[in-house]
Amino acid sequence: MKTQRSRGIALALSLLLFSATLFAQSRPQVRGVPHRPKLIVLIIIDQFPQDYLFRFKSFFGIGGFRRFLDEGAVFTNCFYSYAQTLTAPGHATLATGAVPAAHGIIGNEWFDRGSGEIVSSVTDRSRRLVGTTGRGVSPQAIIGTTFADQLRLSTNFRSKVVGLSLKDRGAILPAGKSGNLALWFDSRSGQFITSDYYVQELPPWVTQFNAAKPADKYFGARWEKGFPAAVYAQADADDRPYEGVSPGGTRTFPHVITGGLSSPGPAFYDALTATPFANDLLVDLALAAIKNEHLGEDDDPDLLIISFSANDIAGHTYGPFSQEVADLTLRTDQTLARLFSSLDRRFGPGGYIAALSADHGVSPIPEFAAAHKLGGRRIAPAAVIEAVQQHLRARFGDEKWIDPRAEFLVAAGMIYLNREAISKRNLDPAAVERAAAEAAKTVPGVAASFTRTDLLAGHYRHDRLGALVANGFHPERSGDVIIVTEPLAIFWRQSAGTTHGSPHTYDTHVPLLLFGTRIKPGTYTTPCTPADLAPTLAALLEIEVPSNVTGRVLHEALRER
Repeated sequence: MKTQRSRGIALALSLLLFSATLFAQSRPQVRGVPHRPKLIVLIIIDQFPQDYLFRFKSFFGIGGFRRFLDEGAVFTNCFYSYAQTLTAPGHATLATGAVPAAHGIIGNEWFDRGSGEIVSSVTDRSRRLVGTTGRGVSPQAIIGTTFADQLRLSTNFRSKVVGLSLKDRGAILPAGKSGNLALWFDSRSGQFITSDYYVQELPPWVTQFNAAKPADKYFGARWEKGFPAAVYAQADADDRPYEGVSPGGTRTFPHVITGGLSSPGPAFYDALTATPFANDLLVDLALAAIKNEHLGEDDDPDLLIISFSANDIAGHTYGPFSQEVADLTLRTDQTLARLFSSLDRRFGPGGYIAALSADHGVSPIPEFAAAHKLGGRRIAPAAVIEAVQQHLRARFGDEKWIDPRAEFLVAAGMIYLNREAISKRNLDPAAVERAAAEAAKTVPGVAASFTRTDLLAGHYRHDRLGALVANGFHPERSGDVIIVTEPLAIFWRQSAGTTHGSPHTYDTHVPLLLFGTRIKPGTYTTPCTPADLAPTLAALLEIEVPSNVTGRVLHEALRER
């Protein structure tokens, strides 16, 4: 009898355990999946062509870029698939996994025909700045969702997203529409600020960070050469007349960072942003954000975006073959090593995923290229304006044929025609566009031009260049004529320094690097694009891809669970 009772108890317990197991398996999982990393760190280096990884690879130390090169997935054949390689489109493409034709961020600025004003990629008149005064900003111009938005949606908005940069667009766009916080540097005050899109007042930890005046500690700092002579042998001579000069500075090492002032002020803060010290300042802010925003402290993955702007500001000034850029690249390597070392201590080497790319590359300084018999030319935007105006006046009559409010954007390769003048004279807009495009091509250094009508109808040259221009065209925001420069020719108002924004390889070829959980180490030469990063991160986390995605999942670099 006792044995039967024992057997009955054992059977009941077994059934109870089986039922409990079934119930546990059927319950919705409200916390994160165990194999997910606690934190994704997206690093965007503003103006960092793939060439820098090739050229300076042998000089990198341990723990920075080598963390990717030795332990991660390295895509060496990554090119942007659109023509307007600028900061805002690059950041938006990395965020959305889409081209500008889909996500709508076609430039740093564009002409808003509704308001009759030039707007920035983050302009939002309904918002106010927090931490200073000025025009309001937000990510509202993005069309569709970003990886950050999909991450937040996947955890019922428990995942946190924080974007950090020296530039507003560098912090705002990658953090998406649902990001918790974006912070950027205000060169007027030397403080980090935000928008009331995120918070009504700065979080206490940001106020405390600003109160310590972390930028001011670099006043009078000397940016000196810090590496072996072989590093600078990869660059041009230190003093070249075609290099620019930072505020209050010089063209040569050492650069004493004062902005020409006797105490910290706006000119000093401007000068600071073109130095490696600005990247160090940004990492200090990132580490404070991780701690105070409690990033990576639960099972719902969080996203931290760090957009290093100093590389772009210095690159514009000194050029990609300058000794300053050589030094800054190696110092960026050291800054990344410090960041990763801190992340390792906090989360463990397998506790986070790091991804790195760039928003664009950069053209060699035209005079540098010409000195080495490679060509090179500066194109004055005024020359294009004059050529178009003269041709259209001769053909259609005396009018301001380029909208005077949008002449500034000719330097970005976009001509916005005066639609009121076209309507007043009862002209066919397509005919005026074609005439303007023909006139623009007569300017030395202009290689091609595309009209709005032809791009909308698909009546354009169907080669690589045509595809790149079409991928960057949005009918409501882009100009009526899109101009493409010859290789090594740039639109740049200054007589020194350089820029980017073309479909040529030095502007489109950028790194794409990953390491961490489920990343399969290796060097991959398969063609890819920065638009592939967002869907790849979504696949890693097993969440939905952004709504407008045009990129692919880089399956070759992913391990099975």
